Amino acid sequence: MEKYRFAEMIWYEIRDAAGQDRVAVLPVATYEDHGPHLPVDVDVRLCTEICERAVARIPTESLLVPAVAHGYSPHHMDFHGTLTIGWDTFIRYVKDVCCSLAHHGFKRILVVNGHGSNTSPLDLSARLSNLEYEGKILCATVNHWGLRKVKDLGARLRESDFGGISHAGEYETSLYLALKPELVEMDKAVDERSPLPPSFQYDLLAGSHPQGSVAQLVPYWSSQTASGVKGDATRATVEKGQQFLEAAIEGLIELIRELKATPIPPRRDQH
Repeated sequence: MEKYRFAEMIWYEIRDAAGQDRVAVLPVATYEDHGPHLPVDVDVRLCTEICERAVARIPTESLLVPAVAHGYSPHHMDFHGTLTIGWDTFIRYVKDVCCSLAHHGFKRILVVNGHGSNTSPLDLSARLSNLEYEGKILCATVNHWGLRKVKDLGARLRESDFGGISHAGEYETSLYLALKPELVEMDKAVDERSPLPPSFQYDLLAGSHPQGSVAQLVPYWSSQTASGVKGDATRATVEKGQQFLEAAIEGLIELIRELKATPIPPRRDQH
């Protein structure tokens, strides 16, 4: 059985994996409130499980890098349990991990994100990694809810309307039910939506509000929700979670293979 967990490899096995042009998959998430019905490890558990299961299916094409479990979440600090890292520290930290991988010969790195507010910092981490290695690597990022197969399934499977799948709602709660149902207190699940006008509302699977502009606004979480939920957690089921999980695994495998097959284009410095 091919080893696929970076942490369990001997140094020369990592050297060989880089030489095989395997895609390095790095899960990144955070610990924060997820309503009255879910533990604070939602983002970490969902992201790492999706990555673990996807890479395990294609161990000769990829390997699983130990997760970065702490992310950028200062707007959640009014809720107990949130752990946050400064934006600049976080960007540099993830960039340093990616550049360490590049230093050891990995040419294709995929950062898989499990926390919405990590999105912008991780984009910078990946861009800075590509720049530091002067176009010799491909470092990309994706949110697991942004995977094509997850979005396609969500359009068919979801029961909640726009805004029901945002934070600790139908999607995340269903996934957690599929992975660790004994930790979910569904009797406390609520349906609480964003009070913001349409242009500043967002649904993880549906994108921006159809009646608004594509704008972004992230005020303090406690000013938007009393429970910590933004979405409809009451619609979550184990069965949906199992389907979402499989779609995420298959979607991530699809993206890993797409990145692996992507040529590294040469720079054209016009000076």
